[in-house]
Amino acid sequence: MESHVPEWMTAMVYRGREVLQIEQVPVPRIGANEILVKVGACGVCPTDIKKIYHATVAPPRIFGHETAGVVADVGQAISQFRIGDRVALHHHVPCGQCHACRHQAFAQCPQYKRTGITAGFEPAGGGYAEYVRVMDFVLPGVVPIPNGSTLVQGAMLEPVNTVLKGVRKLRLLPDDWVMVVGQGPIGLLFTQILKEEGMRVVAGDLLPERLEMAAQLGADATLRADDPHGPEAMRKKEEEIGSPDAAIITIPSNETVEQAMGFVREAGKVLLFGHTTRGERLSIDPASVCVDEKELLGSYSSDWTLQQEVAELVFTKKIDVDSIISHKWELADAPNGVALAAHPDRSSLKVMIVQPWR
Repeated sequence: MESHVPEWMTAMVYRGREVLQIEQVPVPRIGANEILVKVGACGVCPTDIKKIYHATVAPPRIFGHETAGVVADVGQAISQFRIGDRVALHHHVPCGQCHACRHQAFAQCPQYKRTGITAGFEPAGGGYAEYVRVMDFVLPGVVPIPNGSTLVQGAMLEPVNTVLKGVRKLRLLPDDWVMVVGQGPIGLLFTQILKEEGMRVVAGDLLPERLEMAAQLGADATLRADDPHGPEAMRKKEEEIGSPDAAIITIPSNETVEQAMGFVREAGKVLLFGHTTRGERLSIDPASVCVDEKELLGSYSSDWTLQQEVAELVFTKKIDVDSIISHKWELADAPNGVALAAHPDRSSLKVMIVQPWR
């Protein structure tokens, strides 16, 4: 199949703190061992929001890393992909050989920390553009999208991967019960994957709409975080099935972490998933770790060794990713989509930037 790629494309360009502009930029050129993908869908991730709203990186950049699309061109040395293939992308892939990789701490690998997908400027994912260049070292992270599945579902592979990685770090057993604090898009994915793996879930959130969604997606019980009767409801639940084996904190609340270290059972685990700002401090009783053998864990980014398992979860619909996508914005209106994701209302969950041709 012959490639028909334009010289210029539309992209949402980060130009400074809270400044996003729709611009025309050159379509990136690819090397012999690279592919060009026409973007069909890209999810808005909190890590991009943090960079945009807190100016943690220098402009200009084109963000967006939860990306799926169609192969538009291939380099001369490429044989494993063809023009027209529908694919989901991973912008980070580890080397597999360094000290971090030997310890399966892939997110700490120096190569993994490089971004291997770009739409121009400093590589930053590029999914908020019409085309992206996929570099050779992240090609092992490209996943085919089967017939019957959508590009939007393909764009959800990366966030689902991060959640499955977090669940696996907890080393849970079937029938263990887990408190998932926060039922935004990530929390709802945790709820579904935990249920798929045989655990019992108590979902906590401030918004009744999100708790209702958690119940629909399988949560065994829900708990409204600001309910004055919440502590009593928690005590009754503990009397019924015991203290939680684990707590997953999807929100950056230090107070919640401290509370969770208190209410998980002996040898229980607390997983941090949303604490990405450095320099903060927690107050934790060291004896809870030493004597009670409780564990405080963190999980960050994805694990590329899980990508085929994640693809099966999503593409066979063992977990429902479509239900948590509340808004779809076309690229021309992408700044509004990012603003909604940064300041969600009661109805908003996952925001997706899509192309009309998809």
